[in-house]
Amino acid sequence: MPLTLDHLRRYAISRSLFKPTTLMRAIEKLGFVQADPIRAPARAQDLTLRHRVTGYRAGELERRYPRLSLEEDFFVNYGFLPRTHHALMHPRSARQEWTPARWKQAQAVREFIAARGSVHPREVDAYFAHGKTTNWFGGSSNASTQLLDGMHYRGLLRVARRDGGTRVYAVREDAVPVDKADIDRRLDALIDLIVSKYAPLPDASLGQLASYLGNGVPQWNAARKPALIRARQRLQRARVDGVDWFWPAEERAESRRWKHDENVRLLTPFDPVVWDRRRFQLFWGWAYRFEAYTPAPKRKLGYYALPLLWRDRVVGWGNLSVSEGTLRPQLHYVDDHPPQEAAFDHELEAELGRMRVFLGLEE
Repeated sequence: MPLTLDHLRRYAISRSLFKPTTLMRAIEKLGFVQADPIRAPARAQDLTLRHRVTGYRAGELERRYPRLSLEEDFFVNYGFLPRTHHALMHPRSARQEWTPARWKQAQAVREFIAARGSVHPREVDAYFAHGKTTNWFGGSSNASTQLLDGMHYRGLLRVARRDGGTRVYAVREDAVPVDKADIDRRLDALIDLIVSKYAPLPDASLGQLASYLGNGVPQWNAARKPALIRARQRLQRARVDGVDWFWPAEERAESRRWKHDENVRLLTPFDPVVWDRRRFQLFWGWAYRFEAYTPAPKRKLGYYALPLLWRDRVVGWGNLSVSEGTLRPQLHYVDDHPPQEAAFDHELEAELGRMRVFLGLEE
């Protein structure tokens, strides 16, 4: 039987929305969980994990992070990785060179943190009085915060925990330099990690994500293009409806094991099922947009529209808020009305009930 878009869609959903398991096992299966600070009604990492972790509650990742073998860092974007994956990206060299004076300043801060074990940014700011600086958005922020961000990115520090959402830092041990053969091995592993999370991927999306890998390993930019060529040779590949698709070599996208369930799910905009907007439109025939940073008058879907998945279709989206301890869902549908089946109504109410429990609004 020839491979079809229906096969690919079911494969994408089923392999990503696996049977719920423990928090650490779910993150290991995903390989990486993207983070975002917006709460609408919860952070992206929590909204991603609630579908994949048994009994998960909002904020659980942050609470348990210090006891888990995880790191916060940049990969293709910012988020949480198992330490084995995190180690593949270091030692990291940033695109922006630091002056000798900046390195001296960073070394003094690192010694300060090492002496105390872990440090909140305000402690660094109070001790060193670095003053203010202009941030990426043109506003003003503490210079200490910018320095700590740069030290974390360069692998001098790690996030030990968060206090009220703010990163608390500890010293990270220096990573061992790698040779050319090891760079290629690591890049192959990192691209395989990308594909494992987001498969199946259109060729253009695979190239896009490989370019985003420059966030995680800018020091190996020259080696990324050959690594992408190797990946295209290594991965499973098929042309469907004029588009080249890629997925892990050991998996069969056409297998009957990939079956959707009956659950209705509200997905974060960063969920791997819907993250790739190019694939989204190929699968479901409409354009989904993340509009949190779009001026309100220009929004079409809403501030933080959650794609609404039922079976193997994204039938609409929801904007959810909490007011006076009550979940307030505003649901919209691609066809201007919900699916005309009693099963959908039942499953939607079950999903809203799960959301209330996840947010701590109900037992």
